Amino acid sequence: MIYFTDAITAAIRLLLQFGPEIYLIVWTSLKIALIATTIAALIAIPTGIAIAVIRFIGKRLVLQLLNTLMAMPTVMIGLIFYGLLSRRGVLGDYGLLYTETAVIIGEASLILPIIINMCVAAVQSADSRLLPTLKSLGATHVQLIMPLLKELRYVILAAVITGFGRAIGEVGAAMMLGGNIYGATRTMTTAIALETSKGDFELGLALGLVLLIIAFTVNFALQQLGPKSSS
Repeated sequence: MIYFTDAITAAIRLLLQFGPEIYLIVWTSLKIALIATTIAALIAIPTGIAIAVIRFIGKRLVLQLLNTLMAMPTVMIGLIFYGLLSRRGVLGDYGLLYTETAVIIGEASLILPIIINMCVAAVQSADSRLLPTLKSLGATHVQLIMPLLKELRYVILAAVITGFGRAIGEVGAAMMLGGNIYGATRTMTTAIALETSKGDFELGLALGLVLLIIAFTVNFALQQLGPKSSS
């Protein structure tokens, strides 16, 4: 118990000092997660709305596939893209493995089905009169997107925030695709795994506290959006 208390005290001291090592790791994590979330959101939001409003053959199968992808282990995502980005892979000539780009691709792919599913659920739970009214006014499928975005903006924003929270806490794919390179691809989660294995429990705990602060901030933002989206 004394060891753990001393470790927490040392971790807090490291956070208050906020040295360049911690700053670089936190900044790398935030940058990668934000870029991955932005890319995923730009693809997932219109895709989710399209899946919800358009009737097509195999729609139920697509939704089941999305649900399956949401439950896919992160190491599986890492394994797939490792095979694609490695030198012998289809995209090996681009030299993306063990770069920030590879980690961004992995994290964006990881949270893509999450945001899509939440957007589909948001459209399906919207006012039942909204879509028929818009269609009766002659709106095409493309023209439906902007009114739906405006009506469901808080729920969709909550989906994006959820995706960011998932990305910032990712470790499996980030480790496999980024290689945990200091100053380049070392995120908070991969650094925690590395420093703990090296016996530097205090630094790992300090980074863990930063992750907890970010998780609290994300959950607080989601709670703030809750009442607005239900009004």
